[in-house]
Amino acid sequence: MAFLAMRGVDKRFGGVIALRDASLHAERGEVHGLLGANGSGKSTLNKILTGVVAPDRVDITIDGRPAAISGPHDAHGHGVAAVYQELSLIPDLSVTANLVLASEDTRLGFLRRRADRERAAEVLGRFAAAFPGGNLPLDVPIGNLSPGEQQVVEIAKAVARRPNILVLDEATASLYSAQVEVVFEVVRELKAAGTLVIFTSHRLGEIFELCDRATVLRNGELAGEVTLADTSESELVELMVGSLARPAGRGHQVATQERAVRLEVSGLATDRLRDIDLSVRAGEVVGLGGLAGQGQSELLNALFGSTRVRQGTMEVDGRPEMPRHPKRAVTAGLALVPGDRTREGLLPVRPILENLTVPSLRRRSRLGVLSHEREREAARSAAEQLQIKYGSLDDGVMTLSGGNQQKVVVGKWLLTEPSVVLLDDPTKGIDVRAKQELYELITALTTDGVAVLLNSSDDDELLGLSHRILVFFEGRIVAELTGEGLTAERLVAAALQVASA
Repeated sequence: MAFLAMRGVDKRFGGVIALRDASLHAERGEVHGLLGANGSGKSTLNKILTGVVAPDRVDITIDGRPAAISGPHDAHGHGVAAVYQELSLIPDLSVTANLVLASEDTRLGFLRRRADRERAAEVLGRFAAAFPGGNLPLDVPIGNLSPGEQQVVEIAKAVARRPNILVLDEATASLYSAQVEVVFEVVRELKAAGTLVIFTSHRLGEIFELCDRATVLRNGELAGEVTLADTSESELVELMVGSLARPAGRGHQVATQERAVRLEVSGLATDRLRDIDLSVRAGEVVGLGGLAGQGQSELLNALFGSTRVRQGTMEVDGRPEMPRHPKRAVTAGLALVPGDRTREGLLPVRPILENLTVPSLRRRSRLGVLSHEREREAARSAAEQLQIKYGSLDDGVMTLSGGNQQKVVVGKWLLTEPSVVLLDDPTKGIDVRAKQELYELITALTTDGVAVLLNSSDDDELLGLSHRILVFFEGRIVAELTGEGLTAERLVAAALQVASA
């Protein structure tokens, strides 16, 4: 029997099936890869093991014994520790305080700070080469470290728990190559000591370098288990997407080559992005592909003026523009539907009316005086166009369903009559019907000559809506897919930097 066995794993999020009868079997003293394309369910499976996500059904055994895991505390009790891309560190506390948090050394009710510091130095010392000059920043606030250094501390914090099972879910994504090597050396030491490491990475080279075997998920189901020494990169990609790659069925596709360029970007760079060149024509949907977190959202925010641009140029309808603030972007004719609608797209404590009309109030004002009648009429018109289901425009926006909240985020920008719409995962967390209505809206926008730049974590959605797809990898555009090249196989291969047939 495998040291870790997860069988019959089911999980739904509303109407979305994240996992269906999935499974994972891995041995002690093994580095086991967990792979899959966007939306395959690998992070959900990891989070069920670590108690972060409650499954609808699962059977877990660890070392031959049933393991009931209903929360992170249960997972820790079974010797499971995890590291994700999202940090669990407290920026204002020192590195030492973060490393020993919730496991501080005490005597008679008092903290033993010297003992805590020695323990932190011991565990972080294994990662010393990941820090400049090998100097351990034990007394430095976490917030003063670089993103890569913070990630190393996060990994060290998990290692400090001395787990029997360590989950590394895209834990190397923000690390430089030298830091990756340091982490890999520690992982190899853990493997030699009998620890099971579950390793997820968008870099296939890391998978082949570090892992012994891999489990591949596709659309929430088990696609296969492979021994990596006997498997090629192209075979892995085929397992991820299926043997038959289907061309995109873009029902709204039209010839856009002769239409005017509405958005053109040259040499754009930020702290995360490098040398971004792209153009979007009137009536065209250009998708931003690649695995999640490769710079797609950063690009949309940079174009909208909410992320600092270090260099580059941009033109909107032939006019030079490089917004330094979202207000300027709106004036230039851009609109952004952000990835986090609650935090970035809505005024949660305000009514539906205000959420719909705030960006375009000037259009209904004369000599600085707002026409409330015109404001209500504009809000009603947007709500009707988007088929928003509501009781009263004066109701709080948070009384709406998730899908209708997202329609409000979209609707407020329609009232500004933009020429370029930036969509950052616009259908995330909404039901099938609301998705279809948003698809129809995108089609209507392009019919009216609006240019659309679309980031989506759903590859099928990206393929189905886009005329072209620009594939991102670590902050750069590494491929452009067009025409017959718009297939799931080629999209995944480009995202993983694997040559496709």
